[in-house]
Amino acid sequence: NAGSSSLKFAAFEAVAAPGELRLIGKGHVAQVATEIEWCVEDASGTTLETSRTLCVGDHFDHDAAMSRLLAWIDAHRDGVTLVAVGHRVVHGGTQYAAPVVVTHAVLRDLEALVPWAPLHQPHNLQPIRIVGERWPGVPQVACFDTAFHRTQPAVAQAFALPRKITEAGVRRYGFHGLSCESIASRLTSVLGAQVGRGKVIVAHLGNGASLCAMVDGKSVASTMGFSALDGLVMGTRCGTLDAGVVLYLMQHLGQTAQQVSDLLYGHSGLLGVSGISSDMQVLLASTDPRAAEAIELFIYRIVGEIGALTAAMGGLDALVFTAGIGEHAAAIRSRTAAGCAWLGAVIDEAANDIDLELIHAPSSTVRLAVIPTDEESMIATQTALVLRDAASAGASVRE
Repeated sequence: NAGSSSLKFAAFEAVAAPGELRLIGKGHVAQVATEIEWCVEDASGTTLETSRTLCVGDHFDHDAAMSRLLAWIDAHRDGVTLVAVGHRVVHGGTQYAAPVVVTHAVLRDLEALVPWAPLHQPHNLQPIRIVGERWPGVPQVACFDTAFHRTQPAVAQAFALPRKITEAGVRRYGFHGLSCESIASRLTSVLGAQVGRGKVIVAHLGNGASLCAMVDGKSVASTMGFSALDGLVMGTRCGTLDAGVVLYLMQHLGQTAQQVSDLLYGHSGLLGVSGISSDMQVLLASTDPRAAEAIELFIYRIVGEIGALTAAMGGLDALVFTAGIGEHAAAIRSRTAAGCAWLGAVIDEAANDIDLELIHAPSSTVRLAVIPTDEESMIATQTALVLRDAASAGASVRE
């Protein structure tokens, strides 16, 4: 699960039929300030190995991270058969609405989508190439963040642009789909069958942030659109922006397309508004009024979009918080719930402060919950199911 400044990974064992998996271990390679952190844990969360080294250069080195990971796996997999490797790929375009075995043709299709997700797609595809070179006989499966949202009605995916443009693939795709699907799989167990199959908004709040409206566990609307720039205020991304601003920056301020891209993807959002940091914990701890302004805008947009998605569903039964901020920033959850009081949301502050799973007060007509996302488990499950289906069809999973 490769991001712009991290590589998360997990290993699973098929304990029965494909699709029934047991976590063996997990870890990450991540850039933390000026250091690269390497960490591997077993299934219980016990640290097996950890280290920090100084960064070489200004950017996270995905090749070095993958090389270290694959070398570690090779050194620790005696007696273990590696069946397949699954990858998170942010954009599947119009072609891929379900996970797929990676072939040279598939990889070419996904490379063509790099302009649609320039911040993510290249980092998602590089590990596929590296694994293919190191373990050429091991099948690889691409699991798409956009796939979960293909259940949305056509009107929710449409832009009011000429048909020749929209028919060429310019539409609302939605992202964070693997995270949303991970949450959807647990809604009934956490919220009960009736509410879990009802009208739910999942707030994936992290460095990247989005809301997804679900009915019966299926996506019906999302705040992210054609790209991962749309919707909520994020760590360094602007969220919803009048297209006229882009025209103004280029036509009147003389910025190039690359300069605008760098501005909107890397220097806006919480970082741009505060001028301090893209890290919510840093902003919450700051006494600088600019930090308070960034947080206020972050919550204002969330509450506004919750209202819009509630209207799209015709009601709201539950609001679920997930991802880094959603799971760990009690103050953000509290202020978001306060902004949704008009919907009947009332938070239990004591439960919220200690990050309990259910955080709504008895008087709340909207269920409030905190459910940790597990993209790696969803990737593994989808990979196992693709292999099972290929085996059932008698198809080869090796190109």
